[in-house]
Amino acid sequence: MNAVCEPEEALESQPETAILEERATMPARPATSPTRIVLTGFMGAGKSTVGRLLAERLGWRFVDVDEAITEKAGMPVTQIFAKYGEFVFRRMETSAIAHALGERDAVIALGGGAVEVLANRLLLEQTPRTTVAFLEASLPVLLARCHAQDGGETRPNLSTAEERFQYRAPLYRRVARLRLNTGEQTPQQIAAALQEMAGVGASTDLP
Repeated sequence: MNAVCEPEEALESQPETAILEERATMPARPATSPTRIVLTGFMGAGKSTVGRLLAERLGWRFVDVDEAITEKAGMPVTQIFAKYGEFVFRRMETSAIAHALGERDAVIALGGGAVEVLANRLLLEQTPRTTVAFLEASLPVLLARCHAQDGGETRPNLSTAEERFQYRAPLYRRVARLRLNTGEQTPQQIAAALQEMAGVGASTDLP
C-alpha cells in the first residue's frame, strides 16, 4: 500500500525543475518547433484521452498532471480536496506543472482548474517552445461526458460547474495558441488535428 505523503512534504520533496539536456545525437529541429504540447480545457474536454493518443502519434512522453499529483500525494485528487482543501491542491498542482514543463518531447494534460492560478499561467506563457492547445466544447457536452465516466459524479467542483466554466473560458483562450472544438470529433480525429495544427511530425528522438 502506498504511504500517504502530506501535501507540504510532497511540495518540499519534489525535485527542482530542470530542463533536460539535449543529447548530441538528436536531430536538429526548426527553432519554432515546439518540444512540449500542453492540453488545457474544462473537465470532460478529453485532455487525458487525447493527450495519450497524441503522445503515441509523436513518439513523445505523456504527462497527466492530476495523475502525477495523485502519485506524489498517495491519494486521489478528490481526497486531497476533501482532506486539505483546494488551496493546498493548487500549490501541489503548480509544483507538478513546473516539473512537467521540464520535460522535452512531452504532451502534458492539465487539470481543468490549472489556469485559475496566475503562477500556472506564467509557467505556460514563459516556458520556451511550449504550445498550449485549448480543447473546447459546450458545457452540456462536457458535463455529459463527465457523468458518463466512471467516478464522474465525484469530480471536484462539479456542483459549481457552470460558474467555473464561465470564469475559466477566457483564461483558457488567453493561454492557448491553438483552439480546437471537440464537440463532434473522436479522440483520434482530435489528436490528428492537433498534430497538424502544431506542425510537429513523429519524433525519431526516442528508441
